Amino acid sequence: MNKVLSSAEEALKLVGVKDGDRIMLGGFGLCGIPENLIEALRASGVTGITCISNNAGVDDFGLGRLLDTRQIKKMVSTYVGENAIFERQFLDGELEVEFVPQGTFAERLRAGGAGIPAFYTPTGVGTPIAEGKEAKEFDGKTYLMERWLKARLAFVKAYKGDHFGNLVYRKTARNFNPMMATAGEITIAEVEHLVEPGELDPEAIVTPGITVQYIFEGKNYEKRIEQRTVRPKA
Repeated sequence: MNKVLSSAEEALKLVGVKDGDRIMLGGFGLCGIPENLIEALRASGVTGITCISNNAGVDDFGLGRLLDTRQIKKMVSTYVGENAIFERQFLDGELEVEFVPQGTFAERLRAGGAGIPAFYTPTGVGTPIAEGKEAKEFDGKTYLMERWLKARLAFVKAYKGDHFGNLVYRKTARNFNPMMATAGEITIAEVEHLVEPGELDPEAIVTPGITVQYIFEGKNYEKRIEQRTVRPKA
């Protein structure tokens, strides 16, 4: 199977992205997000998307670009972040949001990739997060049952990848990408550098190619900083 594609646009066309799709997108803030695939989604014009992502970027970058065009129907995420469009659409009832505690979010993704349909966690007990969820006691402590997270499509970003789909991440850009790569029925990876098989250090590979269906080398990465913080001068 040839996994290498020429662009994000070819990838979306090949997998038949459509209205109402459920899509996982890697990233934390603006770090490690699949920039090319997000822009291709915007250009495709598909609507009614359910996005599973830690957050929704900022007003004019990342998933904020899809919120601006009202292509996202629902967000499954952990926080609003720096996105005023996200906040406004949520408060106005235009955007459905499922808030998930961040640790629970990570474990739901991992469970989806591992084939574990549910697990128990103490996070959220006694809060609105617990509403409508099964609670069970273990060793005198109450836990909530949480369901796995899966999606038809998973869009991930890596630093390097080879033609087999093996992926290497760079520092914090790793974030949720490896877990999402395992939890998507079809995983598309965009990488900064596409290399030949054998060029990657086997010890550095985080996502094995067996979990990646398609890969392409991205371009024009901006890598913006969501909230620039510097030390005051001495």
